[in-house]
Amino acid sequence: MTDHRNSPILITGAGGALGRLVLAELTARGATDLRAGSRKPEALKIAGATPVHVDFDDPASLDAAFAGVARLLIISTDTIDAMGTRQRQHLAAIAAAARAGVAHVVYTSMPAPTADHPIFFAPDHLATEEAIKASGMNHTILRNNWYFENLALSIPSALAHGAQLTAAGEGRIAHGARADYAAAAAGALLTESDSATYELSGPEAQSVAEQVGAINAVLGSAIAVVPMEDAALEATLTGAGVPAPLAALLVGADRAAREGRMDRVTDHIQRLSGRAPQSLSAWLVANAALLRG
Repeated sequence: MTDHRNSPILITGAGGALGRLVLAELTARGATDLRAGSRKPEALKIAGATPVHVDFDDPASLDAAFAGVARLLIISTDTIDAMGTRQRQHLAAIAAAARAGVAHVVYTSMPAPTADHPIFFAPDHLATEEAIKASGMNHTILRNNWYFENLALSIPSALAHGAQLTAAGEGRIAHGARADYAAAAAGALLTESDSATYELSGPEAQSVAEQVGAINAVLGSAIAVVPMEDAALEATLTGAGVPAPLAALLVGADRAAREGRMDRVTDHIQRLSGRAPQSLSAWLVANAALLRG
């Protein structure tokens, strides 16, 4: 296992929740040359990291930012306003990394992306993975399962109404804590040399009913699970004011769970980070306020 703590490392999306956690992990593990990429680097105040301007829509900024970088983490952008935008951004970053001679690229993908996946941005991840492999650069692809933190998109409303609407049926999702995915990404940046794909997950796969049961136990709530069909759920969400792209994402994730696309449990977080991932129950105890909104 190679030690890359002294290599120049750049994190894109460094101002986001995952990026900040990755930088904190890298700092704690002794990385000495950290660069925090952001469209607004002047707003970044991250101890131990040099702010760098990175704009996925500006190839010149990518060329300048990636110059001299040995290890690069490309955190998937959050652009879901128009089909193909995220894919174009990712491909621009990969092309710039190849031009700059980056030695190793780490990329945050999603579980088993396919062209026919019910989550509408899966083709963006698939195309990005394929471009990374075709680039010739050594790489680590991290297929991150859903975050526990994503529960904050629906649980505050479920608490208010006493019901969690779902189209997932008995499908299961191997959720994990964002901090554990960050630790795995940091481990990949510091130790991985050969090309590999990892399926990152929490320690167990749970149905919506099991997740809600755990939430009720910790919060002392009485949320009921209300099964719905895909179209009815999407109409209900948009009717309640949920933006259409987010409603489509939530319904697509439920369908993916129902179809068994998000239930794989692995030890890959522990393999990369050196520590076991948190369980949902443990995470809930520490993050109850987040779910209460």
